[in-house]
Amino acid sequence: MELRVLNYFLAVAREENFTKAANMLHVTQPTLSRQIADLEQELGVKLFVRSNHNIVLTEDGMILRRRAQEILTLADKTKQDLMQKGETLSGTISIGSGEFRSTEYLAKMIAGFREKYPHVKYEIYSGNAQNIRDYMERGLLDVGLMSEPIDMRKYHFIAMPVKEQWGVFVPQGSPLFEKERVTAKDLAEFPLLTAAGDFNQSRIGKWLGGYREKVENVGTANLPYNKAMLAKENIGVMISINLSCTYDGLRFIPLSPPLEVSTALAWKKEQMFPAATSAFIDFAEQYAKSITNDK
Repeated sequence: MELRVLNYFLAVAREENFTKAANMLHVTQPTLSRQIADLEQELGVKLFVRSNHNIVLTEDGMILRRRAQEILTLADKTKQDLMQKGETLSGTISIGSGEFRSTEYLAKMIAGFREKYPHVKYEIYSGNAQNIRDYMERGLLDVGLMSEPIDMRKYHFIAMPVKEQWGVFVPQGSPLFEKERVTAKDLAEFPLLTAAGDFNQSRIGKWLGGYREKVENVGTANLPYNKAMLAKENIGVMISINLSCTYDGLRFIPLSPPLEVSTALAWKKEQMFPAATSAFIDFAEQYAKSITNDK
């Protein structure tokens, strides 16, 4: 598979029309059709279902679209990395981050690094720990800010200097609104809005202990803001880390007993990084040491 042909394929998938895609790519429609037919023959699958008015992806086509996007992103990133050879440090650093209070320290690291190297750019990807690890393994992210524990066999990491506090966000009028702390027994009486993933194996699932089987997990979301909007409509009690932000109409109440988690900035061991990423990692390590010394 050539990168050029994958670009052609993605254009057709996006436009759902060969003529429109050909015009956008500045090639003839017969040329584009032939390239897609050759790609289907090479892979031994049908990528599109054709009709008189439009075309849609087959199941195999959907798989290839996801993989093609990753391949082209990685190819572009590789090209950028190899071009970082000038005297002036430049390039793009790809950083994954969950939504934490410690993201503030990550932002300060970037700000300090930017003062030294103003030509470096940044791509920030928001996701949970599993998403970020997957993207790092695929080479799509250089470093990732994620919750501990970190697999020390695979990653080097810098512990962040703040604990993330878990609790609930409840709307006005909720029976929980005036409480100073919320227990597992309290939550057993309410539907919950939790993070995406395996609830039973999650920190909250384990924290609930014997009450885990009694709660109703009414919905999940991978970003807090989405859960907050559902909680405002009293769909469920939002379980989340206490971020440095507020949601109108919602009040944060800590869990009892307390549930806290540490976070770390991690990167893969035994991996060669481009100059900008290596310099950023060195800077981040020195920055973290300076914070520890100040404390």
